[in-house]
Amino acid sequence: MILDRVLLSHGVASLPPNAIGAGTLSTVLAGPDRRVRKLTVRSSARDTATISCDGPLPQAREAEWWLGQVAKMLRLEDDLTAFYELAAADPELAWVVAGAGRMLAAPTVFEEVVKTICTTNCSWAATERMVKALVENLGTAGEDGTRTFPTAEQMAEAPSSVYRERMRAGYRARYLQECAQMVASGRVTLEDLRDPGLPDEEVERRLLSLPGVGPYAVSHLMLTALGRYHRLVLDSWTLPTWAKLSGAPPDARAVEARFASFGRYRGLAFWMYLTEHWTESQVE
Repeated sequence: MILDRVLLSHGVASLPPNAIGAGTLSTVLAGPDRRVRKLTVRSSARDTATISCDGPLPQAREAEWWLGQVAKMLRLEDDLTAFYELAAADPELAWVVAGAGRMLAAPTVFEEVVKTICTTNCSWAATERMVKALVENLGTAGEDGTRTFPTAEQMAEAPSSVYRERMRAGYRARYLQECAQMVASGRVTLEDLRDPGLPDEEVERRLLSLPGVGPYAVSHLMLTALGRYHRLVLDSWTLPTWAKLSGAPPDARAVEARFASFGRYRGLAFWMYLTEHWTESQVE
């Protein structure tokens, strides 16, 4: 199912408040009425999906808001036609034409940035621990006890002890708090980065100006969060995985040469190459 491929598109997609199962995504959001609800998207027949949320049936305007959140998270407006045309001509990537390539997005760019900072220079287990603690300690609780991802305001107002003692975020603690303060104060508007009319160079410049965001984080955010696919994510997982799958040395120049023909989609092509079996083993 196409939905399964989106849900399994990258590891950060599975971090709280998201929970991903077989053909199912659930997350926790505060709606326009500020009521905290659990949202669930499930695969249905013939590549369709059903959407539900806990609590009373939302009114028309609120229901439209929830549908908008789902469309944003599933990246339904992304046009990948040009990428599929390139992939179809590549024997090692022709499989993506069946519907792979969309990256599950968070409801806000702020959430994406925070989670990405929590992936830097640490194990995946540490990333999971930090994000879980962040949600449990600062997120808004619903009636059933589930919590949203915290807003920039909630993170900006939190004492440093939350970051250092409960999250055990280490050097990231200062970066997370400073980033939240910048967004909460209005000095930085991250949602503007989703504007397709903004040049890639400007997006990169703005991301690099954020505390704790370096070249790796920029590449990751542009690929998974912002639908800008020209940068290759080259790190301690992707390069060894490339070497294992291709039989070639873990050399960034070799990777760049292999996917150069994909132009502005070269980062996405590289990611699909790495994750073919990652998704295929779970999607039938």
